[in-house]
Amino acid sequence: MTTQTSAETSPVPAPEASMDMAIPGHIDPVPVPRPITPRADGRADLMGLMREDIAALLETAGLDRKQAKLRSKQLFHWIYHRGVTDFDSMTDIAKQMRPWLEERFVIGRPQVVEAQVSSDGTRKWLLRTDDAQEYEMVFIPDADRGTLCISSQVGCTLNCRFCYTGTMRLVRNLTPGEIVGQVMLARDALGEWPKGAMDQLDDDEDAASYTADGRLLTNIVLMGMGEPLYNFDNVRDAMKVVMHGDGLALSKRRITLSTSGVVPLMARCGEEIGVNLAVSLHAVTKEVRDEIVPINRKFGLEELLQACADYPGASNARRITFEYVMLKDKNDTDDDARELVRLIKGYGLAAKVNLIPFNPWPGAIYECSDPERIKRFSDIVFEGGISAPVRTPRGRDIMAACGQLKSASEKKSRAELDRLAEEKQAALG
Repeated sequence: MTTQTSAETSPVPAPEASMDMAIPGHIDPVPVPRPITPRADGRADLMGLMREDIAALLETAGLDRKQAKLRSKQLFHWIYHRGVTDFDSMTDIAKQMRPWLEERFVIGRPQVVEAQVSSDGTRKWLLRTDDAQEYEMVFIPDADRGTLCISSQVGCTLNCRFCYTGTMRLVRNLTPGEIVGQVMLARDALGEWPKGAMDQLDDDEDAASYTADGRLLTNIVLMGMGEPLYNFDNVRDAMKVVMHGDGLALSKRRITLSTSGVVPLMARCGEEIGVNLAVSLHAVTKEVRDEIVPINRKFGLEELLQACADYPGASNARRITFEYVMLKDKNDTDDDARELVRLIKGYGLAAKVNLIPFNPWPGAIYECSDPERIKRFSDIVFEGGISAPVRTPRGRDIMAACGQLKSASEKKSRAELDRLAEEKQAALG
C-alpha cells in the first residue's frame, strides 16, 4: 500500500519518472500520474533508499566521502534491519551527530488511517501518504507462512471489470519509500524487529549477522492496488531494498509480482528484479479477456503467453502462476478449462493456476461461480497435468480479499492539489 519525498531535495534521481507508453483503460490513454508533493518541512526521507543513495545525501549535506560512507552503512542497518525511526536511538552514531541528522532527514512510515482484523485473522490497513493520498495493504497469516499483499499505485490504470480497485482512476504512483514503508509498517505491527543492544559496527563488519528468528512475515506479493509494471522503476528500486542482505533480507524467491500483462516490461522484470511472476489471466478467449481485462486489447493472449514463455528464470522450480477469477457463466465452462490447459501446454510453460472464487463488492456486475463448477474446472486442469488449487477467500468480511481493495482517494486537479499544499504549509506556520 506510499513518506518518501527526498528526490525533490537531493541528488538522488526522482522516483516518479513517467512511462513513455500509453496506458490502456476504458478510455485510452488515461492521464499520467501526477508528481509527488515535496515535504512541507524540507527534510529528506531516507525510507526506500539504498546505502549509496543515503551516502550521496549525507555528502551533499556536508559530510566528507569517507564519513558519509560509514554513516550510510550505519543508517541503512538501523533503518532496515532494526526498524528504528528515531536517530537518537542509533547508539553507534555519535550523540552530537544525531541532532544534525534529525534536522535534515526523516525516516518515514505510512500514516495508518484505519486497521482492521478479519474473523479469519487477515489484517488490512488503510494508509495515507504525506500528501494525503490513500491506499491499502493486507497481511494474510497461514500455518506455514505469512503473506503481505502490498500496493504499487494509488488507484489503477487498468479498469479490470471484476476488480474493485479498477473502479478507481489512477491518482499517482507510489514511491520506493512508500512501497518499502508498507513492509516496514507490517514488521512494526507484527513486532518482528531484532531486540537488544547492538555492538559498534566498523566499516568492515557484516551487519547482516544480526537476525530475527521465527518471523511471521515470510512472503510478499505485489498484488495490491495498482499495476506494478506501470510503476516499474519505483517497484524495482523498492524490491532491491527489500531483498538487500544487510537489511530486510527477503529472498527474491519469496516475492511475487502480479501483472495484468504489461508485455513490454515483463522481460525487464525478470532481468532487473528477478522475482516470481504471476499473471492475471482470467480468460482464455480474446472476446472474454477483452471485456474483463481491457489491457488485452493492447497486448493480446498470444503475445502475453509468449512473454511468459520467455520470462527470465522461469523453470519447473520457479513456475509462473496464472491467476484465474471464477465468474459465473463468463469464464468457467469445461471448454474454458480445456482451453486453459491447451494454451499452457502449447507454449511449453512451467506454470500453475490459482483459481480464485470471485469476491463480491458494491456494484459488481459479476457473480461467483458455483462451488461445484469451480471444482469441476479445477479437476479438468489437474487432469491435464497442471496444478490448479482453489484459493480459499480470506478477509472478505473486511473487504480485504483479492479484488476488493479500494481507498477513498479521489483524483484532484492540479489547482486543488496546489491549494491543499498551500493550506497545509500555512497550518504548519
